[in-house]
Amino acid sequence: MKKIIQFGGRPLSIETDKVAGQADGAAWIQYGDTVVLVTAVISREENNELNFLPLIVDYQEKSFAAGKIPGGFFKREGKPTEKEILTSRLIDRSIRPLFPDLLFREIQVIATVLSADDVNDPEIISITGASVALMKSQIPFRGPVAGVRVGRVDGRYIINPSISERNKSDIDFVISCNRDGIIMVEGSAKEVSEEVVLDALDLAYRECMPLFEVQEEITKESPVQKIKPLWEEDESLAGMIEELFSTEISKALRITKKTERRACLDELRKQVIEKFSSDYQDKLWFIERAFAKVENKILREMVLKEGRRIDGRGPRDIREIRCEVGVLPRTHGSALFKRGETQVLTVTTLGTAEDEQIIDALYGESSKSFMLHYNFPPFCVGEIRFLRAPGRREVGHGALAERAIRAVLPPENDFPYTIRVVSEVLESNGSSSMATVCGATLSLMDAGVPIKKHVAGIAMGLMREGGRVIVLSDILGDEDHLGDMDFKVAGTVDGITALQMDVKIPGVTKDILMAAMLQARDGRLFIIEKMRETIERTREELSIYAPRIITTQIKTEKIKDLIGPGGKNIKGIIDQTGVKINVEDSGLVRIYSSNAKMAEKALEMIKTLTQEVEVGKVYLGKVKRIVDFGAFVEIFPGTDGLVHISQLDRRRINDVKEVVREGDEILVKVIEIDSQGKIKLSRKEALNDAEGHRFERRKGFRGDR
Repeated sequence: MKKIIQFGGRPLSIETDKVAGQADGAAWIQYGDTVVLVTAVISREENNELNFLPLIVDYQEKSFAAGKIPGGFFKREGKPTEKEILTSRLIDRSIRPLFPDLLFREIQVIATVLSADDVNDPEIISITGASVALMKSQIPFRGPVAGVRVGRVDGRYIINPSISERNKSDIDFVISCNRDGIIMVEGSAKEVSEEVVLDALDLAYRECMPLFEVQEEITKESPVQKIKPLWEEDESLAGMIEELFSTEISKALRITKKTERRACLDELRKQVIEKFSSDYQDKLWFIERAFAKVENKILREMVLKEGRRIDGRGPRDIREIRCEVGVLPRTHGSALFKRGETQVLTVTTLGTAEDEQIIDALYGESSKSFMLHYNFPPFCVGEIRFLRAPGRREVGHGALAERAIRAVLPPENDFPYTIRVVSEVLESNGSSSMATVCGATLSLMDAGVPIKKHVAGIAMGLMREGGRVIVLSDILGDEDHLGDMDFKVAGTVDGITALQMDVKIPGVTKDILMAAMLQARDGRLFIIEKMRETIERTREELSIYAPRIITTQIKTEKIKDLIGPGGKNIKGIIDQTGVKINVEDSGLVRIYSSNAKMAEKALEMIKTLTQEVEVGKVYLGKVKRIVDFGAFVEIFPGTDGLVHISQLDRRRINDVKEVVREGDEILVKVIEIDSQGKIKLSRKEALNDAEGHRFERRKGFRGDR
């Protein structure tokens, strides 16, 4: 079956039953010359030991898709790249809310990029492809879902912009939708207003309509019998738990401190399991699930009816904020940011161009001079687990905070450093990623990085029951877990720089999104004022431990003079001064050193090596070779000229050696540069300058006797 529709002004082709016949569902999607195969497979039997949905989503880019051979020793694809991890998360977050609650079979969705052009991004069609594969399979799924990217260039919104258009765009949002509304948002912006964001989301939803229709056509023309979950909800058990334990659960949920609240709820959970275990011996998880439903119901009633949250705050209230900068003595910049029971330590390190991250991507190699890495150690939530490489969550949160900060970084020409910010989460109870945004801003300012403005982030929640809707500012971990939405918004006083939204309900409406964004703006401005109380603006001086960078521009034809034969000249400068030097093809030279004096010395040496000869200028040169008709004098390394015998002295001489010997230092004046570039020098003209004559006398020079 093959369907072709217009999507973003270009044809999108969806084929099913073409390949991967043993998968439960497969979709072959082509957009331009970009082709993605998405497959979906469910385990054949229910696993009685599971009480959750074990969904695995993998997105993989094959190098052959872009006509490339992988780099490295093995010449084959290895561990997932950061882009593959982030795209896997986009697909996962788009489909996870739409599976039945009691479906506990293992499900795997794999999106494989088979062909890639430089216009159509495969990650967008992978979201739609995952939906098609699931709709065509026996896997129960409340689709269809579609993905779209929205950009804006010169005020004009663009659906699925090309890579070149994305580079010019002031927004870059990936959005997934279903019939009920928006499910997932991920993206960055350049300080745009809430109205611009809302218009982009609204446009994305409307553009997805044809994709819903074509998927519904496919399933209607080729219907599939869906698997029914093995288990059904036991409403009576939840009712009995509520009747017997609701008062104690309500009291526990009003305990402000997270660890004490969790301990109390854990004790109540044990009592409930003990009470009903004889009736549910083979499925104790049923009791835990029913307990969670009661906990959820009581919490939501507390918020919706009383307007009171777990820690006693109202819906718009933000937890107490504490900020501190300069907490680590030897780092280039550091900060502590604490909001309630969430605390992060952020550290900024400045490096040279050699420290840039090299990215070997599907569309070619590129470099990255700003990196933000997020770490979530187990102690921050009072747990024990092995320390391993960063997981998908850490990679995703770091990427979100990085996008939020990137909009305020100085241009590379003005601040030519490689910047790395590391966020160590020390305590977590809600939105450590947004705390990372705040901490990163403070740390960068402490390091002296001239960022334009403060950036703050806040996580918004949602609770919706029937027609009653409450948006929550600065949500706790429990409110995230038991609520309907996690909407993270980061930005400055002038606009939004990053967004991330996930929902646990089928979709959210335009009105809810607008209310959440406006409430987030109020919270963001409040947090920025608290940050300003700690540090108002970027420090005027870099840390004494940070490298200094001096830049100078030389002519491209002088690069060879700076480098020297076999790198002799530039190595000599580095050996004498201990600096690092980076020379670009454009002739831009960067000198890196933590010692300002050595950096200045290196700059002078570079200027000497690459300076241009000026007619009429006097130089102190060194006699390199004597000939019958004059002397060849090196006026600076690699550049020499001839002093004719007639120009050696003010008196007439018959032998050059009467005045100079090889190795002598003499003052010479450039009197001509001929058409062939040969330099003519004159000691006589230089001596006519009284200062020049006195200079040679001070040097004890024997000439002019």
